[in-house]
Amino acid sequence: MDHIRHYDSPLGGITLAGSEYALTGLWFDGQKHFGRALAEERFNQPLPVLEDAARWLDCYFRGEQPGFTPPLFLRGTPFQAAVWRILLTIPYGFTMTYGEIARSPALSRGLSSPSPRAVGAAVSRNPISLIVPCHRVIGADGSLTGYAGGTDRKRFLLELERKTLCPAGISENSAAYKEKFDTQTRPFSGQFKILMLFTAALRGV
Repeated sequence: MDHIRHYDSPLGGITLAGSEYALTGLWFDGQKHFGRALAEERFNQPLPVLEDAARWLDCYFRGEQPGFTPPLFLRGTPFQAAVWRILLTIPYGFTMTYGEIARSPALSRGLSSPSPRAVGAAVSRNPISLIVPCHRVIGADGSLTGYAGGTDRKRFLLELERKTLCPAGISENSAAYKEKFDTQTRPFSGQFKILMLFTAALRGV
């Protein structure tokens, strides 16, 4: 059973979904794979985890790196969970290619690496957009492809993060930029630990 909440963002409506214990979905309204992970039974009723997710979005769209992450539970296959786990390690304001994810030891486990296409399919089915930052994955040539929310939204999100880390007058190679980067990316270790908890649960899904 899921509870849902609507959120109005600068990029259009967002639907949040969650259980009593964790956030289970975050989609731009009408995006590709919208609501794919929603339980059949759902209620339009406020829950603390949905309010926490809304506060996270408020911070994010103000151009800030939220200092907290709501509890997360992602429904998917073990391979999808492994890809989503890698997404949470991509620092705010930075990107990773589908090929780089495919070559990650976390996916290959000593076997041949999955194809970038397979990785792309898993990334596009990420049920918790923004918080699990699938928008930070780009093509090998730097193209903004494969984002279920659309190319325009992906460009906006990456530019928002870039401006936060690199305001006018600060070079990406400067000490000020590196200090800003270190500060902004500290929350990622906590997010990673949260993800470890629910990927273990996915084995029984």
